Amino acid sequence: VQLVESGGGLVQPGGSLKLSCAASGFTFSSYAMRWYRQAPGKERQLVTGITSTGGTTNYADSVKGRFTISRDNAKNTVYLQMNSLKPEDTAVYYCNVRRYNVDYWGQGTAVTISS
Repeated sequence: VQLVESGGGLVQPGGSLKLSCAASGFTFSSYAMRWYRQAPGKERQLVTGITSTGGTTNYADSVKGRFTISRDNAKNTVYLQMNSLKPEDTAVYYCNVRRYNVDYWGQGTAVTISS
């Protein structure tokens, strides 16, 4: 299993970013995918998840209405569109898949929201 995140960077408050996670080594279309984030000095927290078909999504209260998760099963990629970004969104964002009760993680992509 390999998960490779990209798309992070430095953005001003109110700006947008779109993260991508390219997956390989497993049947991507069969698994739910999740995005987590970890801010400096804090625990990793679940941000959003999407079912294998993309039919159902869920979001942490802190990002509802601002973030959108999506997936392209033909490209084995999951996305996170982040709008109206706030300084408190600053974190390393990780892609996750759970297979047979084992969590797999990417290396993370850093997002910094600052003026």
